[in-house]
Amino acid sequence: MNTIGLIGGTSWESTAVYYRLLNEGVRTRVGGLASARIVLTSLDFAPLAAAMAADRWDHVSAALATAARQLAAAGADCIALCTNTMHKVAGPLAAATTLPLVNIMDVTGGALAARGAKRPLLLATRYTMEHDFYRNHLGAGFGVDALVPDKAARDALQAIIFDELCQGHVTPAAKAVVLAMIDAADRDGCDAIIFGCTEIGLLISQVDTSRPVFDTTALHCDALLDFALSSSRTKTSDAS
Repeated sequence: MNTIGLIGGTSWESTAVYYRLLNEGVRTRVGGLASARIVLTSLDFAPLAAAMAADRWDHVSAALATAARQLAAAGADCIALCTNTMHKVAGPLAAATTLPLVNIMDVTGGALAARGAKRPLLLATRYTMEHDFYRNHLGAGFGVDALVPDKAARDALQAIIFDELCQGHVTPAAKAVVLAMIDAADRDGCDAIIFGCTEIGLLISQVDTSRPVFDTTALHCDALLDFALSSSRTKTSDAS
């Protein structure tokens, strides 16, 4: 079994979900007492969140590159970043080691394309929704034209993610706000929902909407399980 290298702590609430899903997946696929081989470096999210807010992506990139090199030194066979937003610097992160980066944007785009989704609603942090890296990646690589909520809704979702979900608070009021965003997107012709923040799945799920849901955390874990249980360890190029 290949060893999965996780860069986590961003936030640790969703990193804990990664750990659970990966181990549940190995148990389902392999059985018995099998569990996932994982090397985890868990970062302090506070300075990284401050750097993102200050548009200091160079600081974020440097911190992630250091974490990737630590995972490589610890025996990881791949690198996975347990967050969507910081894939803004996926290119430098992929270049930091000789290990393959299992890119959450590629995983998500592939799943959308396989289902024929063309106009999904992207629910994510403000950085992921407003900066062009994620939507451009989905468009150029997979022919997906992702929609985002209006500015007031984006601001509300940013607050829900950072002030509530990343701090372990899941409330009915926040769920109602997000479901209203989905209802509004339905009127704009959206055909699917992307949980484009790894914490969104803590708040809502497929049972809350008739539109197909693409939970990036679950999709990422499935791809990592495929890698872990394969014989491949070839470095893949990153198309950020």
